[in-house]
Amino acid sequence: MNNSVNILSSRPRIGITIGDAAGIGVEVVLKAVADAEIQKACVPIIIGDARFLRETALRLNLFADYEVIKNGENVPRESKFPLIYDLANINESVTMGIESAATGKAAAEYIEKAVELCYKQNQIEAISTAPISKNALSMAGYKFPGHTEFLAHLTDTKEFAMSFFSGNLRVVLLSTHVSVRDALDLIKRDAVSNLIRLTNREMKRLGFERPKIAVAALNPHGGENQMFGNEEFEEINPAIEDCRSDGIDVSGAISADTLFRRVGRGVFDVAIALYHDQAT
Repeated sequence: MNNSVNILSSRPRIGITIGDAAGIGVEVVLKAVADAEIQKACVPIIIGDARFLRETALRLNLFADYEVIKNGENVPRESKFPLIYDLANINESVTMGIESAATGKAAAEYIEKAVELCYKQNQIEAISTAPISKNALSMAGYKFPGHTEFLAHLTDTKEFAMSFFSGNLRVVLLSTHVSVRDALDLIKRDAVSNLIRLTNREMKRLGFERPKIAVAALNPHGGENQMFGNEEFEEINPAIEDCRSDGIDVSGAISADTLFRRVGRGVFDVAIALYHDQAT
């Protein structure tokens, strides 16, 4: 079966890293690029190990054709088939579900190559990443807690934030991969105001003329006038007022149980969550 479609010159080239070879990412990526609708929407370029990918595709009964690009070769503007950018870096057997330094190192190299092709060489227009194992990454000597921090390092980006976008539901996070206990210590006036300003700037770049931003509360009922905590009174609300004085359309602090519903309905364009799982 051949699910390939003719390339349209207007389709963006999207580099897709396969993540950790011992995880679910390889299967997800292969099944995604075998979808004819995906091939109509973009030029998919799988960044991984060609031999391992082909063996996995056969095991999954995915019979799509692939065109292999050797490491160092240029990415073509057009292709009749999904592309594999071959780093040929899986040199030992992989046991599914078992973390290792080898698969962690390979996963890191896929991310590094994707940034090189996109950010430094303009050979691809965007990057999509499959899941990595943070433990395997650490075993390989990479001390980044996740993709967000790793990508920021590779692009020398000083101001950045993790965000989740799905339809109308857009969420930007104040903190990422830290414990909840540590996340509470990061809720400071300057940090919140800086994130509001960053969110306002980047939402404008995405086409929102005057973004409507809402900031989540931390405590039950927004602290209930400091009965259940004082972070809203001492840190969050003052940060909101600082940004309002600069003309930013920001509301809050709003209890999370109602905030995300209102963002999903389009009352606000984007929400700011105060810690990782508040956004998920």
